[in-house]
Amino acid sequence: MSSAAVLCGVGAYLPPRLVTNDDLALRMDTSDEWIRSRTGIGRRHFADPGTATSDLAVEAGARALKSAGRDGADAVVVATMTPDHPCPATAPTVASRLGLTGATAFDVSAVCSGFVYALATAAGLIATGVARSVLVIGAEVNSTVLNPDDRSTSVIFGDGAGAVLLRAGTDDEYGALGPFDLGSDGTGAEHIMIAAGGSRGRGSGAEPAPGDQYMAMHGQEVFRHAVLRMSASARHVLAQAGWGVPDLDRVVSHQANQRIINQLADDLGLPRDRAVGNIARVGNTGAASIPIALADACSRGELNEGDRVLLTAFGGGLTWGSTLLRWPRVDGV
Repeated sequence: MSSAAVLCGVGAYLPPRLVTNDDLALRMDTSDEWIRSRTGIGRRHFADPGTATSDLAVEAGARALKSAGRDGADAVVVATMTPDHPCPATAPTVASRLGLTGATAFDVSAVCSGFVYALATAAGLIATGVARSVLVIGAEVNSTVLNPDDRSTSVIFGDGAGAVLLRAGTDDEYGALGPFDLGSDGTGAEHIMIAAGGSRGRGSGAEPAPGDQYMAMHGQEVFRHAVLRMSASARHVLAQAGWGVPDLDRVVSHQANQRIINQLADDLGLPRDRAVGNIARVGNTGAASIPIALADACSRGELNEGDRVLLTAFGGGLTWGSTLLRWPRVDGV
C-alpha cells in the first residue's frame, strides 16, 4: 500500500435558468433538430446577470462537503476558464465564502481539461503533505464569453459547477485516484481561443477586433484532436494500472459533444452504454462537466461501489488528461 488521494464526496450546482434549443432558435438561424443532430444537446443552464463563477463554485463545493459529511478542507483548487476576475484568482474567494479562510487556495487554467489537471494537482498536495484534504471544483459561467450570434459556440456551452472532496488515504481504497496522464500541444492553441483580454492583445496597443472578447472554436479540428488525445491518454493510464478496456465499468469523459462521447467509446472498443453522459440536459460546461456528470450519475444510481471508472478530458491549449478510480460509497448532492 502507498498513500493516495481518495475521493470521498461529490456535488454539483446548476443555475436555475433553463435555455432550450427552441429559445436559441428565436434569436439565431438554428433549430432544435439542427442542434440535437450535431451536438446531442437539448437544453443548457445559463446564469442570471450578475452571477459569477465563484457563486456557482461555492454552491457545488458546499454540496461536495455535505456529501462527504465534512465541514472543511485544507485546500481549495478551482478549475475554470471564466474566473471572476483576471486578478485575483477565484479560489481564495470561494474558500473564504465556505468558511475556509487560511486554506491553500488557487486556480488551475486548462480549459475543459482543467478538472483532471486540478485532480492531479490536488493529489500532489496530498502526496507532499501540504494538505490532508482538498476540495476540487470545476466551475464556469460560459455564457459570459459566448457570442450570442455564433451558433457554432452558443448552442454548445452551458453554465454550472461540480466539485469533489479528496482526502489522504491509501491506494487500495475505493476512491483512490491514479495513475494520471496529462499532456498538451500549444501548436493548436488557436483551435479554442478567446483572443482579447490577455497580455498578448493588451501589449500590442491595438484595440481588440470585433468579437475577440468571445470564444472562437474550430469545430472539426477540436473533434479530431479530442477523440485522438482522450483515446491515447485513456489507454496510457489503463496500461499503467494494468487494466484492459473491457475492465472498465464506466467512462466519464468531458461532455464536449455527444458525437465525441460516442466516437471515444467506439475508438476504445467500449460499448456506448458504458459512457456516462448528461450533455443533452446541461450542454458543455467546460471544466465543470466531469464533476457535474459524476454527481448526476451518482444520484441516478449509474455509479456503483467498486465500479472501475475512467475520467478523461480534452480542452483548449490544447490540453488533455486522464485518471482512474474504483468508485467509492458516496452519495451525490
